[in-house]
Amino acid sequence: MVMPHINPVFLHLGPLEFRWYGLMYIIGFIAAYFLILAGVKREKIGWTQDDVTDFVFSVAMGIIIGGRTGYILFYNLAYYLEHPLKVFAVWEGGMSFHGGLTGGILAGIYFVNKKKTPIYPVADIVTPAIPIGLGLGRIGNFINGELYGRVTDLPWGMVFPAGGNLPRHPSQLYEAFLEGPVMFLIIWCLRQKKRPAGVISWSFIALYGLFRFTVEFFREPDQQLGYLLGPFSMGQLLSFPMLLLGLGMVWRLYKNDRLRSKAKF
Repeated sequence: MVMPHINPVFLHLGPLEFRWYGLMYIIGFIAAYFLILAGVKREKIGWTQDDVTDFVFSVAMGIIIGGRTGYILFYNLAYYLEHPLKVFAVWEGGMSFHGGLTGGILAGIYFVNKKKTPIYPVADIVTPAIPIGLGLGRIGNFINGELYGRVTDLPWGMVFPAGGNLPRHPSQLYEAFLEGPVMFLIIWCLRQKKRPAGVISWSFIALYGLFRFTVEFFREPDQQLGYLLGPFSMGQLLSFPMLLLGLGMVWRLYKNDRLRSKAKF
């Protein structure tokens, strides 16, 4: 099966090109804005609409800067040391989820502390919006024909233009499905249940670590890195600690909640 041809550029305006990948980011941030605005009102956080706008903008900048920085440091440092001006050529691609997550978290914590708002309630409001952006971003990767999977003989294997003549796993779609609708459904169901503050956000950390670690077995490792530790890729080495940390923090939050409940009696 040949990968369906979808022009990565959906609109030309003179010398300007508008790409599906960038559009996915924009849709993701817009969806996040409305979900966070609704959550802030529902949980009575005390933020104005302008506060939510500023928060989303701050986190978006953190994601973009962190994503670029993470890619440079984790995936292609030697290249950018040789071509330092390429650091700013974000239109050529090169974003790291783990770097983007770190940048977004740091920007969010800074904003929340500035507003003197508890961190966990805001984090739990923000978390359901993340799978929307992740799922859309992976679809953007698929349209670009990048981050494709390893060679396979399964009937749904696809031939990607940049991946040679052999069919490969459409690993972008695997990730889009797991990190998008599956993760959103799990988090949304968890949101309906009584749970300690912070459980939703730490559950996301654990789920992403699990899904990314699993899909990496089907994804072609970055050419400049290959496998770093036995059969494991850079993505797996960065994701496995997320799984352990997320599970550990969820356990700790529930444990502390039980201890507080017992202390009341």
